[in-house]
Amino acid sequence: MSKQRLQNIPGNHACALGAVAAGCRFYAGYPITPSSEVAERMSAELPKVGGMFVQMEDEIASMGAVIGASMGGVKAMTATSGPGFSLKQENLGYAAQAEIPCVIINVMRGGPSTGMPTRPAQGDIMQARWGTHGDHPIIVVAPDSVAEIYSETIRAFALSERLRVPVVVLYDEVVGHLIETVDLQPAPEEQLASRKWAEGPREGFLPYRADADMVPPFPRPGDGFRTHTTGLTHDENGFPTQAHERVEAVIGRLLGKLDRHKELIESYEAVGCEDAEVIVTAIGISARAAKKAVATARKNGIKAGLFRPITLWPFPEEAFRKLSAGASAVVVPEMNAGQLALELERFAPGKVSALTRYDGEHIDPSQILKRIEEVLS
Repeated sequence: MSKQRLQNIPGNHACALGAVAAGCRFYAGYPITPSSEVAERMSAELPKVGGMFVQMEDEIASMGAVIGASMGGVKAMTATSGPGFSLKQENLGYAAQAEIPCVIINVMRGGPSTGMPTRPAQGDIMQARWGTHGDHPIIVVAPDSVAEIYSETIRAFALSERLRVPVVVLYDEVVGHLIETVDLQPAPEEQLASRKWAEGPREGFLPYRADADMVPPFPRPGDGFRTHTTGLTHDENGFPTQAHERVEAVIGRLLGKLDRHKELIESYEAVGCEDAEVIVTAIGISARAAKKAVATARKNGIKAGLFRPITLWPFPEEAFRKLSAGASAVVVPEMNAGQLALELERFAPGKVSALTRYDGEHIDPSQILKRIEEVLS
């Protein structure tokens, strides 16, 4: 990496540089618009730090290679877009079940199917949370700037390693190709720590026996700890079980560990929400448009606020409920048919007004301002 900290770079390059700064030393992927620049930059940067870049034959194999590298003790990542993200889902579920740390970048484009490869969208919000089958733990972060792509990619690795959970970094094509000045400061020390490695007696070691933090220590390959890894529901010993009381305990712990570490995981931005009559909630490029609309509304005497979930899943529900309690309406601009609005309806029933667009164009601040004025009229 260049020693020059201030650089003008696109979001996808910031993602790659953030990954390397976080200690990522393995990348496996398959080119797909509009995320290919992540792979291109990783192929250039990883050899400089003793890492490995592999272009796989497809997205399924890419996710498998990332899981294998992580099981070998290496911080690993892949990047893709909507169609490729769909193909990764089975292996992503495996990583969630087997508690294998990994980071997945999804630069969203128009869909469904191959859709509009070069046009922006935000249609993978629900896929990022529920794309694989079953109830599974997953964390999704949604940066809205090039600088935040850099910092949130670093944080994604820290969360993944510490909690043994897949983490998705989700942003749209506009932010991925946006060029901004970024301070490429070194990763904070607390975000460079590796996963919790197994220690102590080898005899009787149970690979999925969790400590008080609900996260089991990871057996480092070669350290002599006997372990068994499977995608089947398993007991603390790692071997398959269908005993209902054990299945309930294991799945309960998988889901519960995210609740247990909510303060570590959740992140959001709130602007002018304390006295707001209208709360605008958005991610990515839609959030940037919303900031402009909210600022203009305030100048016009309208009490508007912005709530932007940086951690999209688990959604920062408590903070949103508290900040939106006094508002009469919640406007949700998003580049899909209303995925985030549907989720927010659970937290603010009867208040949500969806502002949707799915034609390959971003939502303009003037459209958001108009909707703010409409919900108050």
